[in-house]
Amino acid sequence: MSVVAILGAGPIGAAIAHKLAERGRIREIRLIDGTTAVASGKALDVMQSGPISHFDTQLSATDNPLAAAGADVIVFADDIASGEWQGEKGLARVQQLVRAGAAAPFVFAGPSQTWLIETAHTELKVPADRLIGTAASGLAGALRAVASVELGFTGVEFAVTGRPPAFVIGWSSAAVAGALVTDRVPAHRLLAISQSIKKLWPPAAQAIAAPTAQIVEGLVMGSRKLHQAVTILEGEFGVRRVAAILPLRLGHGRVLERVLPSLSPQERTQLINDLGTEPVRRP
Repeated sequence: MSVVAILGAGPIGAAIAHKLAERGRIREIRLIDGTTAVASGKALDVMQSGPISHFDTQLSATDNPLAAAGADVIVFADDIASGEWQGEKGLARVQQLVRAGAAAPFVFAGPSQTWLIETAHTELKVPADRLIGTAASGLAGALRAVASVELGFTGVEFAVTGRPPAFVIGWSSAAVAGALVTDRVPAHRLLAISQSIKKLWPPAAQAIAAPTAQIVEGLVMGSRKLHQAVTILEGEFGVRRVAAILPLRLGHGRVLERVLPSLSPQERTQLINDLGTEPVRRP
C-alpha cells in the first residue's frame, strides 16, 4: 500500500493532497501539521469529494512529524501557522526524520526551499537521488502555457534549467511542429518570454500541486516520461552539490537519471554563471 506524508497543510500542502487524492493512485495520504484541527478539516473535505470525483484515497491528519517516517514519499510543503518548511527549522525537521530512519525520497514543494535541498545533501548526507524540488516544475508548466499563447503555437517544447529562482530557457533546441522555434520566432520575442519568468515566480499552490502529484507517483510507481524538477547536480555542467532544474527519470523511490538539455554556448555560459560552484550560505 502506497503512503505519502505531506508536512504542512497550508495552501501548497492541501493542494497537493487534493490533487494526489483525486488522481486515485496513492492509497493513503497523511497531512502532518501542528494545527491539527484545521488539517483534519481539510483532509475531511477532500475525502468527502471522493464520491463525486470517483476516488477512495484515505486521508488523515496528525501533528506528529514521525508519522512521516514510514511513508513511501515525504513531501515538505507549508505549515498552516508558519508557512513553508525552510531554513534552519526545515533542516531540523529533515534531520529528525533522517535520525528516525526515514528512507523515503524527500520532495520539496515550496518555492523557498532550494537552500534546504542543498543543505540536506551537504550537511545531513541525504543522497542526491532522494532529494527533489517541485516548485520549479510548476513554473516550467506555466512558462510553456505563456509561450504557447505568445508564439501562437501549441505544443512548444523547450528545456528549462537553472537554480531557482534563476532560470535559463533552452530556446536554441526548442521545437514546434517539426521546426526549431528560433527559425520561426524573432529573437526579441523569445527574450521577452524569458524575461516573463520573473513575473511567474513563485508559482501558485495549484500550479505546484499538479506536477508534484505526478512526480510523487513517478517515485512510487515509476514513470516513462521525463519530469522537469530540481535535483542536486553531481558533476553535470561541471558543478556539484548545487540544486538545479533538469529533466529527470524517476522510479524505485529515487532519481534514476538526470538528462542534460541541449544548450547553445551562450545559454550554457549563462547557466554556469548562475549556478556558481558551491551551495549558497545559510539564509
